[in-house]
Order: sequence, then structure tokens, then C-alpha cells
Amino acid sequence: MDPYTPRTRPGGRKKNLGLSAKEYTKITGTIASVRRNRQLSDDVYEDGDVRVRSSRESRGKIHEPSFIAETSFVRAPLNSRVGASASIPKTKGKAREDVLDNLPVDIQEALILEDLLYVLMGIEGMYISHHSEYSLEDDDPLKGITFVVSSPLDSSLRDLTERILPLGTYYTAISSFVESRSHLDFGLVNHALCAAVRDMLKDYQTLLSQLEHAFNTSPQFSLQKLWFYVHPTVHTLSLIYQLILELATTDDDDDGSSSSSSSESDPEQAARDEALGLGGAKLKAVLSDMKKSTSDAPIHVKGGEVLTVIYERMQTMSGDPTAVKVYGTLLAAAGVPYVEMLRVWITTGRLEDPYEELCVKESKFISKGILEVDYTDEYWERRYTLRDGSTLSSKRQHTGVPPPRTPGGRLPGGACIPPLLEGWKHKILLAGKYLNVIRECGIEVQADQKDLTKESLSMEDEKLYKFIEDAYTHANRTLLRLLLQDQQLIPRLRSLKRYFFLSSSSFLTHLLDLAQTELKKPAKGVSIVKLQSLLDLALTGEDAAFREDVRVSIASSGLYEWLLKVISVSGVIGGEEGEGVPDEEAKKDREREKEKDDKKPMLAIDALTLDYNVKFPLSLVISRKTILRYQLLFRFLLHLKHVEQSLASMWIEQKTTPWRRSVPNHPEFEQWRLRVALLRARMLAFVQQILAFTTFEVLEPNWRTLEAKLAKVTTVDQLLRDHVDFLDTCLKECMLTSAKLLRAYSRMIVTCSTFALYTSSFTKSANQALAAAESSDGDQAMNKRWEFLKKFESNFNHW
Repeated sequence: MDPYTPRTRPGGRKKNLGLSAKEYTKITGTIASVRRNRQLSDDVYEDGDVRVRSSRESRGKIHEPSFIAETSFVRAPLNSRVGASASIPKTKGKAREDVLDNLPVDIQEALILEDLLYVLMGIEGMYISHHSEYSLEDDDPLKGITFVVSSPLDSSLRDLTERILPLGTYYTAISSFVESRSHLDFGLVNHALCAAVRDMLKDYQTLLSQLEHAFNTSPQFSLQKLWFYVHPTVHTLSLIYQLILELATTDDDDDGSSSSSSSESDPEQAARDEALGLGGAKLKAVLSDMKKSTSDAPIHVKGGEVLTVIYERMQTMSGDPTAVKVYGTLLAAAGVPYVEMLRVWITTGRLEDPYEELCVKESKFISKGILEVDYTDEYWERRYTLRDGSTLSSKRQHTGVPPPRTPGGRLPGGACIPPLLEGWKHKILLAGKYLNVIRECGIEVQADQKDLTKESLSMEDEKLYKFIEDAYTHANRTLLRLLLQDQQLIPRLRSLKRYFFLSSSSFLTHLLDLAQTELKKPAKGVSIVKLQSLLDLALTGEDAAFREDVRVSIASSGLYEWLLKVISVSGVIGGEEGEGVPDEEAKKDREREKEKDDKKPMLAIDALTLDYNVKFPLSLVISRKTILRYQLLFRFLLHLKHVEQSLASMWIEQKTTPWRRSVPNHPEFEQWRLRVALLRARMLAFVQQILAFTTFEVLEPNWRTLEAKLAKVTTVDQLLRDHVDFLDTCLKECMLTSAKLLRAYSRMIVTCSTFALYTSSFTKSANQALAAAESSDGDQAMNKRWEFLKKFESNFNHW
């Protein structure tokens, strides 16, 4: 690279490569004087320190093995000089000071130049040594080795030397970082970052080899020229040094805080897991062991967090062209494995993330075999999630998100999504998830973008975002084709409308006639097998598609009681907030419900509902949540149909003789009889009006709107959203989401159904009144008949 390579010398310099006789004599005289001074200093200190001479004599024998074992220096360009410099004992520092202090400036410069070439490779020299407080065992190698000049120098030489010395610190720290972060635990992004830094160090080492050659061959090579050549490199390595310091400091902070972090239990998540069948004791033990093993181990700075740190530093120092260039190079190199994992995920649906670096997380312990109840839609919602816990459809986050490094700071590891991909994270998740759905169906996924996949993509390349958008569109189009054409989604939805919305209700009328006696039993004692056989019999004569997927089910609570209970807890189902039942009124309703349940068990007709079996991948659209909405609407329509049928039967009953016979001598009875028929007609008209409004004004127009949207749908997200919006709109417009309307409406319907139950009692009273009219004693029970009828009238008129 340009910052590391010395500038080429002018062409005329080649003529002066050979030394003149005068220059040769000067250099040899200088070397001879240096040798004499060294011998003189050795003689002076010979009697005082015998160990120094013995160490010098055994320099090649004793220190050679230790140097060979030091693998960090084996490949250094200055290898041949290490033995001589490393063996000089530090006890001779004072002697070196005295020797260096008495030398001329040019000799000092020559000796310091030789030491600087050692120091630039991280090796301690003769006159430049480690800092006095440095300890190989105690100090962090990622902070580098601090070098100081331990001898008195000329002020000009010392100033230049101290400018160059930080290079030794940077080089040792960066080398330690590359060596430590190359382990498997730190992930592929760190490995790619280390490879990029190693390439930069190779350029730096090439520069040092060129400087060494210039030092050995050129008499004009000076300390000033050395500074001229290494000056750009000082800034470059300082940028890398600051980056690795931030990465190392973040790791150290995480090690200290990991032991004190504790995971809090989420009651909502616990209830959700219990509903999914994830609440078994064995499974909880397994999950607790997994949490203990993962919570104790600190999360290294890896994956998206490394890319985030590099990007933030690049943005912070955007005014420095060198910093932008260096950090941009490192970001592009470190992002290669991240982008490759991203590419495999969004083009094939396979998550190849062995070190948990990608923003997408797979919960492998959530499998179809471990679920006690096959909530397939919930299974796919929680199988693949974003590591930061965010969701597209709801404000609530997923659990299992690691705590941030600092309060309000960035998340650790792969949970930290690079800022460049923050706006694309949901599309990344959904693109791979939809392709994974196709793969689970046994269909091989073929990448649609043949040209783009061959090109190299980088984090800052605009092609990456276009690639993500195209992959998301391709995944949506592929899954839509699978759902709409291969899996016949539209015919499935039409069959749901036929069975649950009673668009062809002849089968229901037939079923109610066949199961009339069975549906009068208590809900707990009814035979579901018998009801299922009767339903199959009712559907046999009709040309009904997918009728084998329709099943009879018995609910555990009444429709209106269940809806009021839900509204009292969560406000309104799909409606406006603030319309929930007040706490006191909700408590009163619950107490009344308990009293009713204790006195009279719920009948099978009130608990009857239908269920619909849907296999994967249709369960993504027709999920358990949507089927629950279909069941609510079906039970509502069934109740209306049943009340209508009961009131119609009452009308047939009231066409018999006791109701049509003229009794001129008992005008009060004729008036009572007329009031009963009038109340029955009003109730029947009310129920029929509600039923007509629900079917023709709510369900049918909304269904037509849904069909129009499905014909133009382009994404799976839009399909899911349109389907749920259709059901929520139907529930709201059917007055099943507002507490006030639901309470008033439910009591009116219950009054009508209760009135229909007393058909035989009214007929019996009419016969008694006829018998009393013929006798001479008169009708003594007429007042009770009026009182009983007025109770129904007051309840119906009140609401």
C-alpha cells in the first residue's frame, strides 16, 4: 500500500551507489572508534561484574533456544540481529548511557537507527528498552509494549525518536490482537478482520525490510529520512490500534459484567409457553440448564457488533480521509463472511451461522416433535427470530435477548445489527423464513438472481440493498405461488366461508334437526363422536369441498361470557381502546356467571362449534389465531340460527287449537294470547334482522373486499395482514368487540332464547285458561300468567 512503501529515488541516484575513498575511510574510522569505546567500557566494568562477560560469551548458546521458541519473531526480516541484541543484559544500561553520551551526534544517530529497526518489529534494542513499569505477565498484550529511550540523546535525535517509538507499541498490540482473535470462538467476522489487518502488517513489514536495506547500503540514510518514510504509517497504525483497543475494552467490560447479570422471568412468556405445550417439567429443566450455560459465558465482540464498531468509528472520523480509507477497507473485508451468510439465508432459506454472528436466530429446541399442541403458526413465528428481539407486527419483543453492554448501549455479538442493515432486518428475516417454509414442504429452492449471486457484495455497496430487496420479492413471489396455486388457498378460504359463515346453511339446518336430542344435553355429557358422525351425514348430500377437514368441537365456556372476559382483560378485540369493562362491573358479571354455572350447566347447543384442520404451509395464513376468529363468528351465527329456529317452532306451536280457538267469554285470555304472539313476532323479527345484517351487510361485503385484495396481493405479509384485517373488521362490525354493545345485545338474545324454551309452558297455560273459561269457577291463575309474560316483555323492551 502507498503509506507503507518508501518513495522511489531519482534516477541520478544510481551513479552514487558506490562509496568514495574518503567516505569509506570515514565510516571505517567511526566503526573502529565505537569498538574501542565498547572494549574500554567492558574493561572498566570487568572486575565489578563478571556475569556480564560470561553472558556475552554464551550469547549464542544460551539465548538461541529461547529465541527459536519465540514463534512471533521467527519470520521477522531482522531475524539475524535478534540474537546479538536480545542477549545484552539490562545491568549494563548505565554503561551504555555513558558510552552513548560520549559519542558524536552522527554515531548516536547510527546506533539509534539500528535500535529503531528492532523496536519497529517489537523487539527491545540496546539503547531503547521497555518501560520500567512493563511486565510481560501482568500487562495486557492487546495494549502493546511501551518503549522508552534509556540513554541520553541529542535533543533533535530524541524528538524524532519519540515520534517513531509509538509504531513499536502499535505493532505489538496489533500483532497480539491478530493472534488472539484468530481463535474459533471469535467467529468468522473477526477472522476476516484479522486477515485484513494481517495484510496491512505485511505491507508494514515490507516497508521495514526496505528501510533495513537502505540502512545497510546507503550512507545518506538518516533518522530524518526514516521519519519521512514511516510518518504516514504512524497515523495508519494508530487508527488500527484505536480500533482494537475499543474491541478489547468492550470484551473486558463484558467479562466483568457477565457474572452480575441475571435473567428475569417473563410471566406473559411463561403463559404463552404453557399454551404451546412448552411448560413440561422436563423441558423447563432443559431450558434452565441452557440458560445457565449461556448466561455465565460472556458474549465476545463478534459478528454484527464488530461491523458496528468499525462503522461507527468510520462515521465519527469521516473528516479524516485516511481513517475513512482504512476503516472502509477493514469494514469491507470483515463484512465478507457476514454478507455471505446473509446471501445464503435470503436466497436458500438455510441459516449457516456456526458462531451466532448473523442478526437472525434459530431456536432449534422449538421443533414439531417437542410441541404437545401443534400450533404450527406459533412454531414458525418463534423458530426464526431477530436476535435483537424486535418484531414487525407488534410492539412486544421476543424473549431471550441478551442485555446490552451498557445501559442503553448496543447489544452484544450477533444481536447488534449493523446500522447499514437496520432498516432491512425485517425483510432479511422474512425472505429467509419464507424460503425455509418452501424447503420444509420438500420443494427445492432455486435462486432467481443468477447474475447478482456471482458478484461480490460488500456492506457499503448499493447492490447489497438491491439484492436484499430482490431476494425478498423473490421469496414472497415463490411462497405466494405455492400458497395460491399449489396449496389452493382461495378455495380453502371459500370453504371456510361456507362452513363458518353459513353462506350455504342447509347443512347446518340439517345438522340441528339430526342432533336435536343430542344438543339438548349438558355440554359435558355430549358425545363428540356422535355429533361428528351426524355432521358427516349432513355434509354427505352436499357438494362441499374439503369437508373431511371440518370437525365438531365443544367449547369450555359460553360465547358471550368468554368475549366479555377477554374484553375485560385486554380492552377491545380489534377495536378502540378505552371501551373495556370497568373493574367493578366486570367483577359483578363474573360473579353472576359463576352463580349461573353453579345453578344450571351449559347446554351442548351453546358450546357447539366447528374446527378446521389445516396442514403446513397453509397454517401460516389459516392459523390457530384466525381459526379462533372464525369460530367466534360461527358460534354467533349458530346462536342466532338456533334462536330463529326455536322461535319459528314456537310459531308453529301457536298455530294449534289452544291458540286459535275463539273464547268470547274470556277476553282477558284472548288479550294475553295476543300479547304472547306479538312478543314472539317481535323477537323473531329482531333475530332475523340481526342475522340479515350480519350476513348481508357485514360478512358478504367484507368477503368481496378480501377477494379483491387477494387478486392484487404481491407479498405474503400483505396477504396475512389482509386476512386478519378482514376477520377483525367482521368481529367489530358484528358488535362483538365493544363491551357495552355486547352486554346489551347478549342479554336480548338470551331473553329471546329463554322465551323460546317456554313454548310448551305457554301452551300448557293456554289449555288451562281454556279449561277455566268453560268452568264456572273462573280463571284464578290469569294474574300469574300476566306477571310471567311481563317479565319477558320488560327484559326485551329494556334492552
